[in-house]
Amino acid sequence: MSSFAPTEQRLAITCRRYPQFPRDPAVLVRLVKHIYKRVHDEANALLKPFGINHPEYNLLMMLYGTEGYTLNPSQLADAAGEKSANITRLTNELCDKGLIERTASDEDRRKVTLTLTAKGLTMIESFLPGICGLLERQAGGLQPRESAQLERLLKKFLDHVDPA
Repeated sequence: MSSFAPTEQRLAITCRRYPQFPRDPAVLVRLVKHIYKRVHDEANALLKPFGINHPEYNLLMMLYGTEGYTLNPSQLADAAGEKSANITRLTNELCDKGLIERTASDEDRRKVTLTLTAKGLTMIESFLPGICGLLERQAGGLQPRESAQLERLLKKFLDHVDPA
């Protein structure tokens, strides 16, 4: 039995009780939630020996994927899909671990940049082989054509979820 079957059973009951309930969109939203939870849990398990969690990993990877390894907090929030309050907490934790550094602008002390440190870069390069294996396994059931189609569809879905 699929791990999603109990959710589908409850959706079927909901649709019987309330026939106007939009089953197909509900299934899609709940599938995304189930997938996110499993991806998050597996990543956390892989990253635990490195002393970081999945949200911290996401911030580190956004910095790693940026020229100069530097972003300001709002750019990092946008890139990682995090709220600004979470960015503050997460970047404080990453600074405390010595994985990123926070630098204030000489011209305007309110302007801050966040930069990956040498220690952060070393850590990323040590966990990347495991992350690559995890990502390949997680998406391993899809052919390249299916993967590209799913990417297009999820981006289209996201376009309609994002506020105008």
